[in-house]
Amino acid sequence: MEKREEVVSRLRGVPEGLPSVEEVRARLAADPSLKCVVCYARISFDGRVKDAHGIEDQHRDMAGDAAKLGWLVVYRYTDNDKSASKESVIRDDFEQLINDLKAGTTPEGYPIHGVMAVNDDRLYRRPSDWERYLKAFTAHEDRVYHDSNGVQDLYAEGFEIKGLVGVAMSLSETRKKQRRTRNSHRSRAIRGKSVAAWRPFGWDDDRVTLRPKEAEAIRKAVHDVIAGASISEITRQWKEAGFITSRGNLFQYQTVKQVLLNARLCGYREVRGELVRDGDDQPIVGEWEAIITPKEWYAVTATIRERGRGTGLPRGGLVHKYLLTGILRCGHVFEDGTVCNNKMIGIKANGWVKYEHAYMCKKTVDGGCNKTYKRGDKTDKAIERLVIAKLKQEAEAAAQEVPEWDKGDDLDRAVQSRKALEGRWHEGEIDDETFFRNLPALEARVKELRADQADYLAKKAAAEAAREDIAASWESKTLTQRRELIKKAVHAIVALPGGKGNKAFDPELLKPVWRSAG
Repeated sequence: MEKREEVVSRLRGVPEGLPSVEEVRARLAADPSLKCVVCYARISFDGRVKDAHGIEDQHRDMAGDAAKLGWLVVYRYTDNDKSASKESVIRDDFEQLINDLKAGTTPEGYPIHGVMAVNDDRLYRRPSDWERYLKAFTAHEDRVYHDSNGVQDLYAEGFEIKGLVGVAMSLSETRKKQRRTRNSHRSRAIRGKSVAAWRPFGWDDDRVTLRPKEAEAIRKAVHDVIAGASISEITRQWKEAGFITSRGNLFQYQTVKQVLLNARLCGYREVRGELVRDGDDQPIVGEWEAIITPKEWYAVTATIRERGRGTGLPRGGLVHKYLLTGILRCGHVFEDGTVCNNKMIGIKANGWVKYEHAYMCKKTVDGGCNKTYKRGDKTDKAIERLVIAKLKQEAEAAAQEVPEWDKGDDLDRAVQSRKALEGRWHEGEIDDETFFRNLPALEARVKELRADQADYLAKKAAAEAAREDIAASWESKTLTQRRELIKKAVHAIVALPGGKGNKAFDPELLKPVWRSAG
């Protein structure tokens, strides 16, 4: 079966078998009544199959109509899967059509005597596009236009206004449909119904029951991210496991992030980033099976968003091969008393030694001193033992019960105040000015308290996770997770040189610089 990109490419540009520009111009000289026309096809949504059948059908119909009229199709413009009613959407082929109409020829030099479309709303749905199209079309005389209503005279008096009325009606109908869709979507959400257009990753085709392997992958990813794993690492794991999105694509950083941030994971419903709540201001639970608990969802969303603050860039793009690369610092002291302090790098060890990797200070040409070298496996084990002991000590303190959230009554009062204000407004007891003057403060208070509640739930989930046996779970953690835990425990680890000669490994030459409890 032909791929969508191949179909779209085939339906763009000069039709196959068209005579050369010189031959066409010779035919025009012999038959001045011949019309060289261009065809424009567009569809807003290519469907779940994504096979471009919509635009293919349009071009086939236009080719048939052109043959009946004795017109010669010299160029085809195609915008697949693109809306004409959204200002943010750029239709590349429509823009090219406008430019070519102004120029009077196609990019290859074929003259343009007219335009064909299956319906005028394929070409334009906004007044500005209609005005641009009409101006470009009428830039040259005696052009023809054909759509489902037959041949139309765009030069006729009053046609510009007629077109604007048609555009306005089309735009009004589009907005009505959008409002009905939004209202229907929210109504279904309030009833806890699944409204996903595609099968969500983790669930079966009914969007209710779980797909065990996918659900387990999500559950593990959530726990790993809370424990320090990067989204880049999760993305790599899912690719290696052969997982694909519901639309049949490979997972990328952003798609994995979207999966993990989706409130559907814990059974909640969201509309435009806000949890859908019932009359008692409680999150509505959907009809589908949940993969994780609400506390886990709050914790993973808080973790991901906290990482994104500051730079705005995805975190975890660089995945290190060795545990202590960049964490170890060279402790060699120069003759003037200064310390090298360069970050040490991990390297593959020589083939004749028993260990696989080592850490060394960079060469002098790279800014280091090349004086400190450490055996990799024993250095990793020594630091892991120290860090695990430190983390166990901190976990005991962190495992103390997080104080209960004491602002629940404040949130209830804020919600009730907002509902009371809305009730008085609906009953006509207060006017619009009074309502909208007081509403922002109440909404801001509710939003502030909900954010504080979400922060509390995230901290509570993190405290419960801290109760796990650090030593027992260490081996199951990924390299990135271990590095994150080490960096939480230390600012750096200073590696002192072992001196000349082949000496036994001495863990006392590794000096962790611990982070304070604060």
